[in-house]
Amino acid sequence: MIIDFHTHTFPDAIAAAAVEKLQAASHTKPFSDGTVSGLRASMAAAGIDASAVLPVATSPKQVPHINDNAIRVNALSNETGVYSFGGMHPDFPDWEQEMERLCAAGVRGVKVHPPYQGVDFDDVRFVRILKKASELGMLVMTHAGLDVGLPGAEQSVPEKLLRAREKAPDTTLILAHMGGWRCWDAVERLLPGAGVYLDTSFALGQMTPNGDGHYKSAQELALLSEEQFLRLVSLFGANHILFGTDSPWGDQSESLQAIRALPLPDADKRAILGGNAEKLIMK
Repeated sequence: MIIDFHTHTFPDAIAAAAVEKLQAASHTKPFSDGTVSGLRASMAAAGIDASAVLPVATSPKQVPHINDNAIRVNALSNETGVYSFGGMHPDFPDWEQEMERLCAAGVRGVKVHPPYQGVDFDDVRFVRILKKASELGMLVMTHAGLDVGLPGAEQSVPEKLLRAREKAPDTTLILAHMGGWRCWDAVERLLPGAGVYLDTSFALGQMTPNGDGHYKSAQELALLSEEQFLRLVSLFGANHILFGTDSPWGDQSESLQAIRALPLPDADKRAILGGNAEKLIMK
């Protein structure tokens, strides 16, 4: 089974506006229209069996609506192959009850995004979410590292990720973008042995510009080299790496082929491309 552990969709009514706004902020090209149907079409073209949607609550008031939608998406997951995490904001007042609601509805985890939410990941407000997730047996996925759309935002750099991990060591914690987008040297230095998972989204190869002239050189577009990517797989173990594309910002077909082309044992590729994810979300 091939599982994309890192995708984004939006309700049909707002998808076009949301994708347009994010495209302008990141200066990168989207590869689908940001709807669930668009994601399903991309999955079918790529040969991907299931995808996990990771909603981001950029304000506390969005949390209940995001989670109502996540529950609806999950109710159809056996038919669609699309699963959704819940969204949580560190300033949502009823965070504890909301996490219990998600758990009772069978939602496997929550996504947080410290840069978009303006709170450091080692802040007590995130640490309490991590601890509650551990109590409930839920996963936590966080954006890790810098962010292409928010230059200079450092709320989830590896140092802060590690401090939060030390305060909540029992949570099943997944760090997006191979542990820290464009902070990969620090990821190598600080995070091996922390018992976290990394996803491969928006990390291998290069970004795809949207053609507005923002990026002036290939160096600006470059992400992880294959050599460093493989070194991270070795340091964390293939059993702690999850295939992700950041769809619609990554092409699912190209991302899948990039992993398949790596000089890794077939057993490691199977684990990365779906085996590890299946154990986490197909319970």
